[in-house]
Amino acid sequence: MSGAGINKRRIAVAVARKDLTIEWNSRILVNQVAPFAAIVMVLFAFALDNDGILLRVAPGLVWLATLFSMLVVVQRSFTVESADGALDALRVAGVDMGAIFVGKAIALMVQLFVLELMLVATAVVLYGVEMTLAGFCEAIVTLVVATIGLGSVGTLYGGLAAGARGRETLLPLLLLPAVAPVLIGATRATEAAFGSGGTTVSEGWPWIGLLLVFAVLFSAVGTVAFGPLVDE
Repeated sequence: MSGAGINKRRIAVAVARKDLTIEWNSRILVNQVAPFAAIVMVLFAFALDNDGILLRVAPGLVWLATLFSMLVVVQRSFTVESADGALDALRVAGVDMGAIFVGKAIALMVQLFVLELMLVATAVVLYGVEMTLAGFCEAIVTLVVATIGLGSVGTLYGGLAAGARGRETLLPLLLLPAVAPVLIGATRATEAAFGSGGTTVSEGWPWIGLLLVFAVLFSAVGTVAFGPLVDE
């Protein structure tokens, strides 16, 4: 590996560690975001109040709660950067913006994955979801691949909206349409993992393939485009 590649990797690791340390110290994910997501799941349970319907819609509810919560996590991540001028300082110092993108995306992915595990566990408890071993394995693969896509697109659009006026309302307008393929693919794959509506595990793997394409695409685009977008 070249010296430039090693340097970029170190920058990415440092940025990811910094973001995760901030989260560990603030406990925003544990104290605010996770309870919010859990409340969303509980409210749907009360609103629908039918075991058959809940089991059918459980996969979609897991991912809707994830997307709503992701907005909070992304906004907080870039609000911290904007407040102390850290991102601007790194850019002026000539730090590789692609490495910064990778680091922030990794930190976001870690937080989202923890949140998604909690939401799947909530669905199992509240909605009576029963998974086979094959379904459980497929659910984990779905979470990993979908999280890579969400982390990449969330970081890309978070950087784009960070310096704009009204970024609190601009981010959802930019981000939610962009992650629609992830919502659809992840919901369908999770339906297969859960066995919702009579689906089988084998039906979920093509959707995971779609999620993988999306994750690779946005990871590559984000690495290249993050710097120019932030500069704008």
